[in-house]
Amino acid sequence: MATPQATIERAPGGLGAAPAAPDGERRDIVRAARTVLAREGWRHCTADATAAEAGVEPAAVGRHFPDHEQLLLGVLLDSSASVAASLAAVAESYLAEVDDLREDLIALGRAWLAPLEAFREHFAIVRHISAEVTHLPAEAVDKWQATGPRQARRELARRLRQVAAQGLLDIADADQAAERFILLVPSSVVQRSFHGALPLGRLEEDALIADGVDDFIRLYGPASR
Repeated sequence: MATPQATIERAPGGLGAAPAAPDGERRDIVRAARTVLAREGWRHCTADATAAEAGVEPAAVGRHFPDHEQLLLGVLLDSSASVAASLAAVAESYLAEVDDLREDLIALGRAWLAPLEAFREHFAIVRHISAEVTHLPAEAVDKWQATGPRQARRELARRLRQVAAQGLLDIADADQAAERFILLVPSSVVQRSFHGALPLGRLEEDALIADGVDDFIRLYGPASR
């Protein structure tokens, strides 16, 4: 699969082939599309709305990006890939060396939530897309999932497989284990906070994370088999 940035640069209609206007204008249009997408959602992020946000004429958007839907897809994939890369680094950092399984998994669960704050614009986009999913092109939904959530889950599975190899977890299917960890631990906070829109208190977050980790260990801890 092409990289997310390549999707912006090489999408159908010559998204990377319009040399007439300065590169700065192009970057402004991409940033504007991201802002409008986060604020208004996919269906309302039109070429006119993007142009207004960027402070350019609508013709400028069409000159750089003849296919506005492909521009939105590129923005979405680029944002999703950035979050997935951040989560891959979290999994690597917190599972590279496990001293206390429960405490290290709790620390992992908390760190997994850090992107809610670091990538606020991305999760605003996710909230809109979740509400609009039946109206989005199927290609956009599939590529978003593959570039973002599924990629992050694969990286977590790879690390959990390594922890299991040390005898600290009893895992037959690492992909399934990664999915369950995400569902049991960070997703409980993500869902209750509406993807970070209504942040929870620290004590509530800590309790949800700890309860999720305990459930995960009951499922995959060697002592439970």
